Order: sequence, then structure tokens, then C-alpha cells
Amino acid sequence: MSNKKQFNRRDFLKVSGGTLGAAAAGFSLYTPSASAAKARVVVVGGGMGGATAARHIKKGDPAIDVTLIEANTTYHTCFMSNFVIAGERKLDYLAHGYDGLAAEGINIVNDTVIDITDNAVKTAGGGSYGFDRCVVSPGVSFKFVEGHNEDVANSKIPHAWKAGKQTQLLHDQITSMKDGGTVLICPPRNPFRCPPGPYERASLIAGYLKKNKPKSKIIILDPKDKFSKFGLFREGWTNHYGFDGAKNGGENSIITWVKAAEGGAVEEVDAGSMTVSAAVEDFEADVINVIPDQKAGALAFTVGLTDDSGWCPVNLHTFESTIRKNIHVIGDASAAKGMPKSGYAASSEAKVCAAGIVAVLNGAAPGSPAYVNTCYSVISFEPKDGISVAAIYKLREDGSKIQKMSGGLTPSGDKRNAANRAREVDYALSWYENITSNTFAD
Repeated sequence: MSNKKQFNRRDFLKVSGGTLGAAAAGFSLYTPSASAAKARVVVVGGGMGGATAARHIKKGDPAIDVTLIEANTTYHTCFMSNFVIAGERKLDYLAHGYDGLAAEGINIVNDTVIDITDNAVKTAGGGSYGFDRCVVSPGVSFKFVEGHNEDVANSKIPHAWKAGKQTQLLHDQITSMKDGGTVLICPPRNPFRCPPGPYERASLIAGYLKKNKPKSKIIILDPKDKFSKFGLFREGWTNHYGFDGAKNGGENSIITWVKAAEGGAVEEVDAGSMTVSAAVEDFEADVINVIPDQKAGALAFTVGLTDDSGWCPVNLHTFESTIRKNIHVIGDASAAKGMPKSGYAASSEAKVCAAGIVAVLNGAAPGSPAYVNTCYSVISFEPKDGISVAAIYKLREDGSKIQKMSGGLTPSGDKRNAANRAREVDYALSWYENITSNTFAD
């Protein structure tokens, strides 16, 4: 969350701890020569992971030269983008720039990275940025089904899983749809960015339809038989949208959920006829939102940070790549076993990574890491109904997995806890302001 205190190096290392030796953590200590310039860190990717890492490295030791390279001048958060799709917020609500980070002494470069060598990041604009440590936060890329690609997504069948133009496109399609129309939402297979996101999206679109287009329906075609916050979402759909859990929908429900066992997995898309072919039958719709299966961002493949899983294996203590020395991978692209792929998790990973880098660049040992995650989902704005999950993690002793130590989930029973559930919506809005302020210094 937002923290205005300016940490010096001693404070930062005190917070991060110092109980594990650098060799055990997979680090080699940085030992510059007497004539060497100050340490340099280049961060690639200005999303929740990259921007947080850049800011906390600079806070941890202002003497470190920190450069953040991001192609876009404005970053739109994927979390909370469902608010825009459902008409509860405008697209600008998601937008964050880098002026605050620049004011804190971070070098901001708006360019596209094309290569990362052993000691320099190369950009399309001809730039070369040397580093002692590099942090890469490339996000996700997509495994499109037949008939679906980025061109189709940008024009007719958006995934809207990277916030921006497609977020606005999906909103516009829903608001212009006739009353009595059908919206298809097709979530991806695990693992993917923001596991509750497709179901929050269905919830908030259902809220918009209930109010503005009451004859319309939503069909969720799912390649899974269960999903994040499964019981709480279905309970909310029952309370607000006429959902019959025994039928996974029902005649009076705005939402129908077709699970994998019932043929929900999408196999092909026909943008011309606005048809999706699932495992058992074809579905036509007025608006189609296909969210493809996911893998690490394209840059991670280009620079050799991925393995056969399609994600980036890392040392979970420091997030240093197990494939390439002195390069760290954080956020959705990392194979952080035990952690979800979420904006908050990316921020947590970034802080762990930053603490380790600051320690090592000062000849110290990285501390024992701790990780956190919180995820809010809004089911309804009228009446307010929100749910959340929170967890605290630590690294397993053998370093193989991040283990959940404690946490909590919103209790079920909306009617018994209506006031609490309403407060969850307010908490979600406050949480958004805090985490984005902490990341972008805005």
C-alpha cells in the first residue's frame, strides 16, 4: 500500500531481513572495483511488477542508477477494467503515467525492448542500456484458438485482458447491443492472469444488463469445472441475477455457466458469423469475449527466459531467472509456484526482488522473503456486493514452492452479511487507490 516514508539503505535491509546467505539464495555478490561507476539496474516493463520494482530499488538505495523501459507512456491496469466494461468507470480511471517515478530519480525510457544481452538492454530506437542487474516484467501473451487472433480481438471479438482499447471496445459493444441479445464470455484454462476476473466480468455485465437490457443473457463457456471463489460467485449470482445452482443457470437467470464437463471448452471462433464452436455445440452471440489461454509475454521468449511450460522459471527467493544469470523475472510471466497471477502478487514479488537486488548490490545477503496477495471482486454495484481473498506466504525451506501460511476468504451468506459485503466494494476501491499510488507514485 501507499507508504510515503523514504527508506534509506539500512532501513530497507532491516525490513527485508538478512538470514539467508547470498550463495544459498542463488546470488553472486556484486563487488565493483574502486573506479567503477555506481550500480545500474534496468527494469523492462512498466506494469505493476516492473514499476513497483523500479520504485522500491530506488527507495532502497538512491545511489543505484535505475532505468525503467516501457513502450507506452500510459499504463492501464487490467484489474478494475471490468468496472469500465460495465460502465461503472471511464477508461481514464485505469490510466497511470510515469511522471511520479521520474520525479523520484528513476530514468524513464519509452521505447520497445528488442534484446537483452548479458549486460545490456537493446531497444528498437537504437538505445543500449547497460546493467549489473536486470528485472524483466513482460506480462502475458496469448494462445489463440482457430479463428481468433490479435487483429480479430482488436476489431470484433476482444479479449480485453490487457486493458486499453479493447476494454473500451467491449464496453461499447455491450452498451450498443439490443435488449434481448446474448453475451458470450469464454474464460481461459489455468494458469492465467487474474483467476477471478472472467467471473467478476460476467457479474458486472449482468448488473448492467439487469438495469438496462433486462431481456438479455450471458453464457459463460468454461474449459474448467471450477473456478476461483467458486461458491461466492455462484451465491452472488443467485442473490442478484436469478441463478439456479442446480441448473448452472436456469430460465430466469441472466447468467448461464457451461462447464468443461458439459462441453464448455472453446475450440474455434468464426468472427464473420459471430459463432463460437465449443466441445459439444456451436453458440451464436451478439457480443463475444474470448479470453485466450496464456503464456509469458512475447519478450520472455525472444530473450530466452522461458522453459517448456511457456512461463519463466525463477529462484523463488530472489526471482532471478534459473536460465539466465543476473536477470530477474517478476509478475504474471514468472513461474512463481504457489502464488496466483495477480496485480497484488506482482507487486509483492517486485518488492521481494527489489530487496534482494539492493542487498546484493551493496555486498549484503538477501533477507528471508515474505509474500502477500489480496484480491477483491465485485459481484454487484446495486446493491453493493463484494468479495475478497487474502493470504500471507513464505518460501518453503527447500525453496521449491511459495507456501500459504495464513489468509481469509469473505464468508458466504450475503443476506446475513449484507453490510459487510457492501463494505468489500468500498475496500476494493480504496485498495485500488493505494496500490496504484504505491506503484506509480501518483
